[in-house]
Amino acid sequence: MKASEQRVASDAGGQLGLGRQFAWYATETEVNMAMPQPTPVPVTIASAPQNVTVDLLRTAIIVIDMQNDFCTKDGWVDHIGGDYRPDRKPIEPLQKLLPALRKAGVPVIWVNWGNRPDLANMPPNQIHLYKPKGTGTGLGDPLPGSGARVLEKDSWAAAIVHELPQEKDDIKVDKYRISGFWDTPLDSILRNLGVKSILFTGVNTDQCVLHSLTDANFLGYGCLLVEDCCATSSPDFCTEATVWNVKKCFGFVTDSNAIIAALGKRAG
Repeated sequence: MKASEQRVASDAGGQLGLGRQFAWYATETEVNMAMPQPTPVPVTIASAPQNVTVDLLRTAIIVIDMQNDFCTKDGWVDHIGGDYRPDRKPIEPLQKLLPALRKAGVPVIWVNWGNRPDLANMPPNQIHLYKPKGTGTGLGDPLPGSGARVLEKDSWAAAIVHELPQEKDDIKVDKYRISGFWDTPLDSILRNLGVKSILFTGVNTDQCVLHSLTDANFLGYGCLLVEDCCATSSPDFCTEATVWNVKKCFGFVTDSNAIIAALGKRAG
């Protein structure tokens, strides 16, 4: 349907769906399930083990767990004696990358722990992850001082760090497992957006980022790990193993500078 035809048709009907790739157009007498696909907008990103050309109209960036509990003083990691500071490393490159991708029309999807107050969908093995000895401060428990409840939806503890503001058109998905795809609408959202390629960022590289990426790979998405926009408080060998395995088995590894450079070449 041409743009002029769409303007005329809008008086008699309307688009059904998000509209980037997958949408219907309905009128009183007809439903069009064969809406034309937009022309690809390709950019080639320097990455390993090979350079990758993606379609900006079919690409999204996922930002995982850049939350106070992992990345901020007085959050859960800090409370249990861990070092939260490594998990802050993605903040600066993300501050540059996200605006560039938004400008290019790439959806930004925030995937974060956002547990129910009653933990009704959380099995014991997941609760054990944060309270391995059965005592102390685990999922849903109040942090000393602030009283914010660990990784509970709408608590300070589960909030995204203030240095990374979310825009009104960004998409937010609550997750309840290490992977962002289990028991969440993430896959449905990506498919309705027409996404084929995903840029993965956030924390922890070897845990929630890796396992979200591997699940995306198993579901058929093209996966790019944006290395400087990921971090972990685990030992260095965990990152090394993750990067090696992504390049070997699950996708490609790039960085924010390569993506921004690719966007700049398109703009030029």
